[in-house]
Amino acid sequence: MQEGKLILIIGPSGSGKSTLIEYIRARFPEIVYPTSCTTRARRDGEKEGDVYHFVGIDEFKERESRGEFLETASYGGHWYGTLKSEIFPALESGKVVLREVEVQGARLIKERIPRERLVIIFIDSGSWEELTKRITNRAKISHEELEKRRRRYEDEISFKESADYIVRNSEGHIEEAKNEIAKIIGTIIG
Repeated sequence: MQEGKLILIIGPSGSGKSTLIEYIRARFPEIVYPTSCTTRARRDGEKEGDVYHFVGIDEFKERESRGEFLETASYGGHWYGTLKSEIFPALESGKVVLREVEVQGARLIKERIPRERLVIIFIDSGSWEELTKRITNRAKISHEELEKRRRRYEDEISFKESADYIVRNSEGHIEEAKNEIAKIIGTIIG
């Protein structure tokens, strides 16, 4: 049986990760897309169990203490966690699993998953100036929040060197990014 692979999609906030993952989900339904846990409130249009299990902080911390998470990360005052039960059974049965994670989570996963079973795809949205335009065009944002994102961007962009693949998703070029990521995923699946 073929060994399963875990594909991590990583990139700065606003780089287009969600758009690219939606595209991959439609194009590659055979991939496993695990549900993770979050302590943040459900947003309009989100369904329980689709991308996230929405849990309270007490339940999250209890699950963490029982060792149920492959990784956890705090972002924007909320906790996110990738459940081992959503990853390991699929990998052991030879499936490809795809998960979007924050850089801090990716660092933990690199320590916990054998390198030959892990593929990291970094979504590069370009310079901080380019990304700032995208972020501010999407929604009004305070100077303080923008500054927090800039500091996070600097940490995230430093992780680009650790990626197996880099997909460039500059403003106005989403179709090229979709084609590029589809080629990469097709190669991984075989």
